[in-house]
Amino acid sequence: MTDAMTHRGPNDAGYEVFEQEHAMIGLGQRRLSILDLSASGHQPMHFDAYTIIFNGEIYNFREIRAELELLGYTFQSDGDTEVLLKGYAAWQENILDKCIGMFAFVIYDRKKNEVVLFRDRAGVKPLYYYWHQQQLFFSSELKGLMAHTAFPKVIDPNSLSLFLQYSYIPGPYTIFRHTRKLSPGHLLRVSLQRREVEEAGYWNVLKSYQQEVTKLTETEVIDHTRSLLHSAYNYRMVADVPVGVFLSGGYDSSSVAAILQSDSSSKIKTFTIGYKEAAWDESAEARKIAGFLGTDHHEWIVGPEEARGVLEHLPEIYDEPFADNSTVPTTLVSQFAAKEVKVVLSADGGDELFAGYNKFNQSIRYTSSMPQMVQRSISGVMSLVSPELIPYFNKQYNFSSRYEKMKLIWASGKPQQALKYISQYLTEAEVSQYTGLAKSSYKTNFDLNGELGNIADPLNRLLAVDYKTFLVDNNLVKVDRATMSVSIEGREPMLDHRLVEFLAQVPTSLKTKGGVNKYILKEIVHKYIPRELMERPKRPFIAPLQEWFRDELKEQMRYYLTGERLARSGFFQVKEVEKLLEHYLAGGKVSHQKLWNMLVFQLWYSRWIEKL
Repeated sequence: MTDAMTHRGPNDAGYEVFEQEHAMIGLGQRRLSILDLSASGHQPMHFDAYTIIFNGEIYNFREIRAELELLGYTFQSDGDTEVLLKGYAAWQENILDKCIGMFAFVIYDRKKNEVVLFRDRAGVKPLYYYWHQQQLFFSSELKGLMAHTAFPKVIDPNSLSLFLQYSYIPGPYTIFRHTRKLSPGHLLRVSLQRREVEEAGYWNVLKSYQQEVTKLTETEVIDHTRSLLHSAYNYRMVADVPVGVFLSGGYDSSSVAAILQSDSSSKIKTFTIGYKEAAWDESAEARKIAGFLGTDHHEWIVGPEEARGVLEHLPEIYDEPFADNSTVPTTLVSQFAAKEVKVVLSADGGDELFAGYNKFNQSIRYTSSMPQMVQRSISGVMSLVSPELIPYFNKQYNFSSRYEKMKLIWASGKPQQALKYISQYLTEAEVSQYTGLAKSSYKTNFDLNGELGNIADPLNRLLAVDYKTFLVDNNLVKVDRATMSVSIEGREPMLDHRLVEFLAQVPTSLKTKGGVNKYILKEIVHKYIPRELMERPKRPFIAPLQEWFRDELKEQMRYYLTGERLARSGFFQVKEVEKLLEHYLAGGKVSHQKLWNMLVFQLWYSRWIEKL
């Protein structure tokens, strides 16, 4: 199981088996040496009645260590694993309240005769577990579970339906039955004597949004946010190896580069991927910002030939079906950065914390522009009319999907339901059309209802939902797997819980002001980078797949979506998918993401289930 994840830790490996009255326990760990590169950081690590295996970083471990030393604890290593282990011995689960960091770790507690699994507040570090018939397997990636001969690789059709809708599988579900993602901010307690497991939360972003709105003035909010950013960003520079920053040229990554460079006497390393297709390329903007800041900048201009090389490896990197449209550039920029650094800072979370996505504005606008009674009436009429029969509009890009979504949005009248439908690439009806699968019976964090009741502001509700869905199960998965696939550590400075908790209490009138999204962050960035260098239309960090799949990558699309291979995987309505593919390749106004989701599943199925 550990050997299946050598890429996550090529520097050291350790595993031990403990046989006791109620259970057989195996603990294994692969180490990527970032802090204390010596052998004293070897795991599993033991102290008193406790054993730990740990993936991640506790950035403030030196402050916690100082507290423990005052209590009489001594240390043999210079890293954070021993601090976490002895902190658990001192304070048990309350150690989590002291930790600033990202982590997935497991404690074997001989005193309580239990094993406890922990995952960090934001879910930066992954943790999967399988529990069935009194067997528990856990791992940072599914490939660790799949390496065990007793793990049954049985596809969960409910999860497959969710994947086709969203292009990722929202937690806590996974592609396999009896297998879950441990939710962010949660622990899993395993009683060895009773042979029972219990999942419990220790931190929830919703509680931060339910607090009273801060009384600070706009200037005070901006100043305090800026101070938190400096602290969060600099904490994530703590390492005994070279560190760099992904720089796309947008406000999020530019804030990281600007603040870190302002605090550093040496040039920080920045990395950018650009495209040969000018319409998708932002490398020139990133280059200008790097030049202004004076970073040690590196850029790589890529095309479909580089994408083709990555495509066949995606199922190995993302061992669960995962079809985010920026997996290719994220993997490429990780490969590029790995030549220079062992740690890289990304800037995920900026859109959730500072309200950057237009989908938030759309969700509120679509459900508030008309009285709910009118919305429901229009939705009812739409149910009687097929979008294919509406002249002119039926020729527009992806019209039938957008029609179905608006029908559902107006029927619900709720911004959070609008966000759910906007986030889908295939509607539930389309999943049934192309697969024959029944509607997924699983509720996700998109379906939060009563839990949002104490969050008065509609925009804050949407930010909280997106934090618990798209951020954790899409963006963080993307960066973690891409960076770890080339044995570098990705860090997420914007997800420092102190920053998250403060911004949750900031009124939305400051998050979007005067029609400007991300108002607070933009005001801060403009203190470091001239406004004219930053202000331009927002472009997502995605690859030009829509162009490539109609040209250079067309044969790979055809190969995996032929009738024979679709039939062999057994989940698709062959004729419906073939018709969609031919319409797309003929230049039809079809969302390429629908086919990309299907292609990614086929690639994954061929790698992990049966060769196609």
